[in-house]
Amino acid sequence: MSNEYRHILVAVDLTKDSHLVLKRALPIAERNGAKISIMHTLEPLGFAYGGDIPMDLTSIQEQLDGHARERLSDIATPHGINAADQHVVVGMPDSEIQRFAKERQVDLIVVGSHGRHGFALLLGSTSTGVLHGAECDVLAVRVGNDKTAAE
Repeated sequence: MSNEYRHILVAVDLTKDSHLVLKRALPIAERNGAKISIMHTLEPLGFAYGGDIPMDLTSIQEQLDGHARERLSDIATPHGINAADQHVVVGMPDSEIQRFAKERQVDLIVVGSHGRHGFALLLGSTSTGVLHGAECDVLAVRVGNDKTAAE
């Protein structure tokens, strides 16, 4: 088994910390000659509101999808990541990241981790969920320390 990474998936939440996560992955990709895919996962609106809203959320979901694609492009394109390698998917982040990684033979997932404590740690986070279900290496990049979270 080779130690080289051939396909790296960078999973971002589209906050300002997303740049930090991508910047950690770029030199790893360069050293290994690896392809980079970048993705953001939108939770379905019906799930967020318990599915009890008596209206069609399709147009709102489409607007959110379009906005997410623009933000992802703003993060990825300056680093030479083609539009074809920029992915916005709808679903639960940890399971969608795992599914994408398995289907596309990803061998390293890079994800931001806020290093939460207390309740947030108990309830889990995307990076924890990805780590526990991934079939490849996972690099959790520490982001959003208490100083930047308060700004």
